[in-house]
Amino acid sequence: MAEETNQELLKKAKAFFDRAEQVEATDNFDYAISMYVEGLRRAPDAIEDGHIPLRHMSFIRQAKGGKKPSMMDKMKYRGGKSALDQMLNAEFLLAKDPDNLEYIQAMIKAAIAGGYVKTAEWMADILFDACRADKRENPQVFILLKDAYSKLELYDKAVQACSYAVKLKPADAALSDELRYLSANMAMRKGRYEEEGDFRKMIKDRQGQEKLQAQEAVVKTQDYRIIAVQDARKALEADAQSTEKIRKLANALADLEHDKSFEEAIKLLEENYVKLRDFSLKKLAGELQIKRFKTLARKTKAKIEADSKDDKSRQEFRKISDNLLKIEIEHFKLCVENYPTDAKMKFEYGSRLIQTKQYDQAIPVLQEASQDPKNKIAAMDKLGVCFFNKGWYTDAIDIFQEAIKSYEFEDDAVAKDLRYNLARSFEQDGDLEQALAIYRKLAQLDYSYKDVRIRVDKLRAKGNGKNGNSQSTSQ
Repeated sequence: MAEETNQELLKKAKAFFDRAEQVEATDNFDYAISMYVEGLRRAPDAIEDGHIPLRHMSFIRQAKGGKKPSMMDKMKYRGGKSALDQMLNAEFLLAKDPDNLEYIQAMIKAAIAGGYVKTAEWMADILFDACRADKRENPQVFILLKDAYSKLELYDKAVQACSYAVKLKPADAALSDELRYLSANMAMRKGRYEEEGDFRKMIKDRQGQEKLQAQEAVVKTQDYRIIAVQDARKALEADAQSTEKIRKLANALADLEHDKSFEEAIKLLEENYVKLRDFSLKKLAGELQIKRFKTLARKTKAKIEADSKDDKSRQEFRKISDNLLKIEIEHFKLCVENYPTDAKMKFEYGSRLIQTKQYDQAIPVLQEASQDPKNKIAAMDKLGVCFFNKGWYTDAIDIFQEAIKSYEFEDDAVAKDLRYNLARSFEQDGDLEQALAIYRKLAQLDYSYKDVRIRVDKLRAKGNGKNGNSQSTSQ
């Protein structure tokens, strides 16, 4: 009965996760964050459906210039009455500042207190990897990890974390004693695993499940990543024609995040696509190529943040971003050709065409994408942007008005974006009275939204008449 209840909760949560994915497609990241958090409130341990997509989106938001939490955010989302409130408040802040280790630590503590074991382990692994990669190693963080892993009964990881802490605090006798205790505990448990009987079988089954979960998680320890590659190679050797096993090995190689492993994964997929003519292999090759360039972009961005005067890294980042966009356009074009009924692929393709100002090519693709109810509003918003940037302001007005009519909410981030773009279209078309009326309502709803306050002041000062401003609207 409890499992059925969990399934019902996950079903309710997925409605919010799906909504988050929909608004994320329009770059309304802050609203998407709130939707993910609402979904996780109903299913706090939904790693694959909630936590991972939210963290992935947080890095995309960061790469596109998303702001860190404001002082108001930090005050509003500090602490919480329950362990769940504390975990989700920390996750909200982390989504806006994904590199902040303090928010991760707060999440781990709250997840353990609330009994959200999967979430606690997942976040602890993220923190562990981040700390080992950070040159400014902090013994207190490793002690926190040691305590967290101990409470989760993951003694092998607790020993690793404690070992790092002892290296950083060699004079701490109590810490050294605890390392010996944890090591003995781990050895004792290992000895139990080696006993014969049903208990041993039960533990082995559990280990197999944990190994599978670790392989499938987005953030894995390096040991698990290497083991995943080794296992996938053996599986493929036994069945070289299996597209499923080819994909598993390719994904495992890509998870190593090395240039050579990416190259091997893509080569494996391309060669087998030629042999087997299964487009799913070509599709995955494109996805991994995109992942590869996003990894490069992330690493290069980190260099820039570490040294703001690093012009070489800035040039490299621009080059990587340009190449990434070209790869994405080619990838989604192929996907549209091979999956002609997939509206999501059409939306992604059309969105990339807009980024390269190919409005005439983007319009028919986005029109087809808008036929799918799930993508309708996002696709219509992009269509309006196309017509706006072509200078067809009356047509843009028609599209934005239709999208607003079809949209069920009036005051969320998507609604505000549609109304803002509608006002911009009226303004460019010369109907300043209509533009001002919409800007005023937006200001009443959200005074700090984009440049609404400035536009209201400008139009009020200007009065009626044609406006010659020709800045392009958001893409």
